[in-house]
Amino acid sequence: MASLKVLPLAATALFSVSAIAASDDMVSRSELNKIVAAAVEKALNERQEKLEAAMAEKKAVEEKPVYGEVSDLKVQPEPEKKSDKEDPNRLVFSGYARYGAHYQADDLKYVGVDGSFNGASSLGRLGNEGNGGEFQLTKFFRSEQGAIWDVNVMIDHWGDEVNLKKSYAGVTQVLDSQPNAYLWAGRDFHQRLQQGINDYMVMNYDGQGAGIKNLELGSTKLELGVVSAVEWCDPRLISDNNNPNPSRVTCTGGGGVGDSGHYALTSKLYNIDLGIADLELYGNYGFDSKAVDKDKRLNAWQSALVLGRGWEYGYNRLIMRYSDRADNSVYWKTEDLTTIFASAEGNVNFSKKASVEYLLAYHDFHIEGNGKDNRTNYGIILRPMYFWNDVHSTWFETGYQIVDYSEGGRNSGWKATLSQNISIGMGPSFRPMLRFYVTAGEVDNKRNKSILNNDDTRLNALNVGAMWEAWW
Repeated sequence: MASLKVLPLAATALFSVSAIAASDDMVSRSELNKIVAAAVEKALNERQEKLEAAMAEKKAVEEKPVYGEVSDLKVQPEPEKKSDKEDPNRLVFSGYARYGAHYQADDLKYVGVDGSFNGASSLGRLGNEGNGGEFQLTKFFRSEQGAIWDVNVMIDHWGDEVNLKKSYAGVTQVLDSQPNAYLWAGRDFHQRLQQGINDYMVMNYDGQGAGIKNLELGSTKLELGVVSAVEWCDPRLISDNNNPNPSRVTCTGGGGVGDSGHYALTSKLYNIDLGIADLELYGNYGFDSKAVDKDKRLNAWQSALVLGRGWEYGYNRLIMRYSDRADNSVYWKTEDLTTIFASAEGNVNFSKKASVEYLLAYHDFHIEGNGKDNRTNYGIILRPMYFWNDVHSTWFETGYQIVDYSEGGRNSGWKATLSQNISIGMGPSFRPMLRFYVTAGEVDNKRNKSILNNDDTRLNALNVGAMWEAWW
C-alpha cells in the first residue's frame, strides 16, 4: 500500500524531469537519475509534513475539554503521565493563588446572606472573595521496570496559618492487567466535586488514606478510596498540678497529623457516554472508629450524579446529590439529617468575544424534629463577559439568593460586581489575571428580627478592590 502511494509522486517527478531532459540533450543518464531521486525525496518529505500537521490538528480536536471552558475552578490536576521524551526525574511546581486589596466602604466587606451553606460565594465569587493560595511541588521518578512514581507536597494559606494540605505518593504502570491504574496513599485532595462561579464543594473528602484511580472497565472508569478526615488541633493552655498558672500549650492550632476517627469509603464511576450526555455516578459511605466516643458514632451515606456535555456554543452540567445524616461530606454526621442539592450550570458563547456563564442552585437541609435550623437555599448567578482583545476584558457578575427557614421567615440578598481584567489570553479560563473591580450589594436578614429581636436586618455593601489570580 505504501508503494502504491509513492507511485503518483514518483510519476510526477519523472514527468517533470523528462521534460527537462527533452529540452537539454546535454543531460547524462546518471545526472538524470540523481535529479529523479532528489525530486522523489522532496515530494515524500512534503507529503510527510502534511500528514504530521493533519495528525496534530486531529489530536488537538480530540483533546478539547468535554465541558468547554470552565472558569474560576481551584483545581489541582493529577500529575500528568510522562511520555518517553520527558525527563523521568523532573520536578514540577504547580498551584493556585489570589491576593489583593479589598476596600470596604459600607456595612459588609463581603456580601453574604445569613444561613447560606456556601457563605458569600453563593452570590458569586467575583469581587466577593478573600485572599489565599495553594503551592505544590511534585517529584517524578521512573523505575527500571517502567513504573512511574510521583511524590507530592502542598502547603496552603487560607487564614492566619500555613498548613500542610498534601503529602502523598502515587504510582502507575505496576498492574499488568490495569497498566493505566493509579495507586496512591497519603494526604491529598480527594473526591472534590467543585463548581466554578460560586466556588462550592458539592463533595469534599480531603484527608489521608489510600485509593486507586483510572481503573478501566471497558470505556467506563472507576475510582475507589478509603480516607479519614485529619484531626483538628485545638490550642489550649494546660495548668500543671503544682502550678495554678497555665504553663503549657497543647498545640499551635490548625490541622494535626493523625486521623480524626471519621472515615469514608468513596467511589466514582465515570466516562459513561449516554449519547446525549456524559454521566458520572458517586457513592460514599461514612463511619467512625473507636477513636470517637461510642455515643457519638454514626454511619452516613451519600449518592450523586453528574450529567454534562459540551456543545458548539458552550457547555451545560446538571448535578444532583442526596445525603443521609450528612451534607456535602459523610465525614461529618448528624442524626436525622437529610440534605438534597441540585444545580444547573454552564456557559453560552455568543461569539469569540462575548459569552455568559450561569448557575442555578437548590439546597435543602432538614433535621427531623428540629425546625429552627431547617432551611432551603435558592440561588442564581449570571456572569456576562466581553473580551475586547487577547488581553483586556470586562466582566459583570450578579447574584441573588433566598434562605427560606421553616421557622422565623426568610433572609435574602443580592450582589453585583463590575470587573476590568488584564489576562494572558482571551477567554474566561486564562490566567494569570489582574482584575480591578467594584462590588455593590444588599442583604435583608428578616429572620434575625423575628428570632433575635434585631431591628437592624438590612445591610449594604460597597467595596473596591484589585486582585491577581493564577493557576499553573
